[in-house]
Amino acid sequence: MSLSAFHRLLLALCWLPLAALADGSLSAEREQELETLLYQDCGSCHGMTLRGGLGPPLPRSRMNAFDRDGLAALILHGVPGTAMPSWAGLLSEQEARWLADHLQHDTPLDE
Repeated sequence: MSLSAFHRLLLALCWLPLAALADGSLSAEREQELETLLYQDCGSCHGMTLRGGLGPPLPRSRMNAFDRDGLAALILHGVPGTAMPSWAGLLSEQEARWLADHLQHDTPLDE
């Protein structure tokens, strides 16, 4: 029996250590896990280098058209009527904000 990518991700996330530190920041380990999630799981639609695929490319210029909280909300709640799913069951608001910040400042794609 083969597990779908979604089910493998769900199982992996169930085994993750608590991600938030006492000061509310994310651990370096969790930040690395989120970056891996971005390039592997988000990359399955947006392309492994975020240059597009089933979903659109995610260059910094496009990501900066949103404010960080708006982009985090898009990550958490998805886009109805499209293939963009809600990640709210798998990510916290803090983690979605970290991903949004990463997309706006740290991705290698700048078009």
